[in-house]
Formats: sequence, C-alpha cells, structure tokens
Amino acid sequence: MKRKKPLRKCVVTGEVKEKRELIRVVRDPDGFVFVDHTGKKNGRGAYLTDEEDCFQEAKRKDVLSRHLNVKISSDDYDRLIQERKEK
Repeated sequence: MKRKKPLRKCVVTGEVKEKRELIRVVRDPDGFVFVDHTGKKNGRGAYLTDEEDCFQEAKRKDVLSRHLNVKISSDDYDRLIQERKEK
C-alpha cells in the first residue's frame, strides 16, 4: 500500500505541492523568524515555493508578516533569502 505524500500550500503562489518541494519558514515562540530546512521545528510555520522569485514576491507583498503574526522587516526577508540558499 502506498503512503500518502503530505501536501502543503505556498502562501505566495497558492499552489499545492508536496511538502518536500516547499521551504518552511517558522516563527518561534520568541518571535524570531527563520528558515526550517528540516520541516520539524516548533513554532508557527508558513510554506513557500523553493524559488528566489517566490521569496522576493513574499518580501514585496509582506506575506509572511500576515501568516506568521509578527512584523518582518526588509532586512529579515533578505536574511531569509540567504538562509534559503544555505541548504
């Protein structure tokens, strides 16, 4: 019997993809936001398509601030883009 593959929705594009095709961004209980490459860290999470254009669009629209319920600065978005590249 085949196992179901977990699906998640990108908060920028709205596309539903397999969890492993997306990058999880997490806000921990202290309000710090970071890229979760394991997909298992504690905290409120949001998924983005693993493309720099998607992260730039999230920055332009400030999507993560709404989904993670915390104000994310432009510098934080730049740091997240760098963390995405450091898999």
